Amino acid sequence: MADVNRGNRPLSPHLTIYKPQLTSVTSIFTRITGNALIVAALLTVWWFLAAATSAEYFAVVDGLVTSVLGDIVMTLSLWALWYHALAGLRHLYWDNTGRGLEVDFAEKLGLAVIGGSLVLTILTLLVI
Repeated sequence: MADVNRGNRPLSPHLTIYKPQLTSVTSIFTRITGNALIVAALLTVWWFLAAATSAEYFAVVDGLVTSVLGDIVMTLSLWALWYHALAGLRHLYWDNTGRGLEVDFAEKLGLAVIGGSLVLTILTLLVI
C-alpha cells in the first residue's frame, strides 16, 4: 500500500544547514587524498613508460611533469601522501586500542594529522 503521508514528512538535514566538524572533514580528506594518490601514481607510471618508450616522448612527458603545473601536482601529491599516511596511523591507533575516540581528543588528532602532514611535506621538500 502506498504511503499517502509521504509528502508531509520532514526532509533529512541538507548540506546547507549541516555544520561540518573537523572529524568529518578529515575523514573526507582521507578519502580524497587516497583517490588523488591513485592519479599521482598513474602520472608517475606514465612518466616511467615514456622513459622506456623513446627520448622524444619522454621529453614531452618530462616537460609536463617538471612544469609549474607538474610541480604543483607533485607537491600536492606529496602532501596527500603524508596526510593519508598520518590519517591511516590515526585510524590504526583507534582500531587497535579503542582509545582516542572522545570528541575532544579526536579533534586534536585531526589537527595533528593536518599540521603533521604540512610540516612533513615542507621538510621533505627542503631535503629533496
